[in-house]
Amino acid sequence: MTANCILERVNETRSTNDDLLERWRAGQLIDPVARIAHKQTAGKGRVGRVWLANPEDSICFSLAFPFKRTPAQLTGISLVVGLAVISGLAQASGLNEETLHSAGLRLKWPNDLLLNNAKLGGILIEGGQSNPQEPTWMIVGVGLNLRNAALIESSLGGGQKVGALDQILGASTKLPDTEYLWLKLIASFEDHFKNFDQHGFEFYREQWGKWDAYKDQAASISGAGKESIYGTAKGVDQAGALLLQQENKTVAIHAGDISLRVQS
Repeated sequence: MTANCILERVNETRSTNDDLLERWRAGQLIDPVARIAHKQTAGKGRVGRVWLANPEDSICFSLAFPFKRTPAQLTGISLVVGLAVISGLAQASGLNEETLHSAGLRLKWPNDLLLNNAKLGGILIEGGQSNPQEPTWMIVGVGLNLRNAALIESSLGGGQKVGALDQILGASTKLPDTEYLWLKLIASFEDHFKNFDQHGFEFYREQWGKWDAYKDQAASISGAGKESIYGTAKGVDQAGALLLQQENKTVAIHAGDISLRVQS
């Protein structure tokens, strides 16, 4: 891990993303900051949704990181975060990425981790650039289910299938210590972000395609108050936009307040 990433640990807070966002807005961020909370009382998912997590069964943290790129040049960052999580999980668990792939771990565009089509984790990215002379600060929040998937699923009311890391490791392998897991994830984030800042998403495009949960499947895009769009998911372009193949054209879908679903 680089020496300039500040590590913060708190027992409880409303939201680690909000904590770091407030500092960014106040101009108080200088070096990368990673902040983890045992319990978040107002954890956030995408577009204002609440992220529900049992403290003993999950890990929730945020990382504030400065990029040299402008916000417009950071498309695809959520996809890179997914790859960074997979790499960190592999290092922390002692399993190689091929084993994780064989176990059913996948990435759902643009910001979910799935385990055999059940939600293993979520990614929330906020932030921006105060002025053109300043770095672009992105606050990356991650929530991962570690154990007791059935309990987490029941707390969500049964509307969302839930997966957990212990389902990958099996009964014979102990879950990594939460602190150790967190440090491996942060180190992986820093490595991936530096490469991304230098090379852009194109550097990771082929790798992300190997983990694409919806590749070549009939899918629909809905949300943002617009009519649903249907087609076949054909991976992502060099900027990280989803490619949806229709009868006579291919449409590039950029991340936003939208939902991607497989058509049965």
